[in-house]
Formats: sequence, C-alpha cells, structure tokens
Amino acid sequence: MKTLQRTLAIVKPDAVANNATGDILATIEANGFRILGMKMLHISKDEAEGFYAVHAGKPFFDSLTDFMSSGMVVVLALEKDDAIKAWRDLMGPTNPASAAEGTIRKKWGSSIERNATHGSDAEDTARFELSYFFAGYQLVH
Repeated sequence: MKTLQRTLAIVKPDAVANNATGDILATIEANGFRILGMKMLHISKDEAEGFYAVHAGKPFFDSLTDFMSSGMVVVLALEKDDAIKAWRDLMGPTNPASAAEGTIRKKWGSSIERNATHGSDAEDTARFELSYFFAGYQLVH
C-alpha cells in the first residue's frame, strides 16, 4: 500500500477576513485532499517568527510576520498522493497576478504577501510545519 503524502496549508489572515475560508475548504475537498487536522487560531508575532525562521534576515521577514500575526488563520494538515505538489498547484504562484484561473491565489489573493494561502514546499518543510501546529496524536489516522 502506498503511503499518502502530508502537507501543511494555511488560510492566511487576508482570506479569513474576506470570508474565503469556506470556499477554500470546499476547494481543498473537491480536489481530493483529506483534511487530517484543522485549527483556527491567532498566532503571535513570536510564533510567526518561529514558523518563518528560515526567512529571518530577509527583507520581507518583518512584514511577513507582522501580517501573519495580524488576524485569525486556519491551519490544516492535508493528505493526498503527491500532496505537496498538488496543494502548491491548487494554490497557484506566490504572486496572484501570475496565477492561473481556477487557483486559490488568483481568486482570493491581492498581492505577493496577501495571497490567501501558504503551503509547504518540500517533505522536510512539511514535517517541520505540520509539527509546529499539530502534535501527532491530533491528526486523524
């Protein structure tokens, strides 16, 4: 039996504030993802800095962590064959202006930073990101 891949998805503060969460969740399920865990929370600036530590020192780090701690987010543990690539394809590119029709960022994003969603970019990143928000026992088996 093939093991399904897991990835982390975040509905960012802009999308939550724009009442896009339900539409994004429906899109996730319509595209064959299984939601193993889901939480709505308001992360602190320190928590955002810990999550995005890989970007510390980059010019956009403060703006990104300020934005991610500016309102409610929804964090999701997703599972599917090739979940990381499938989620990144469904989100679309970081810049919503470059995103194809039918992608989440094209529909809900307004800028490179306020682009509605986050997704893990590799298996090691997904492991770190999932464990940042979910203890193993919290995920559906």
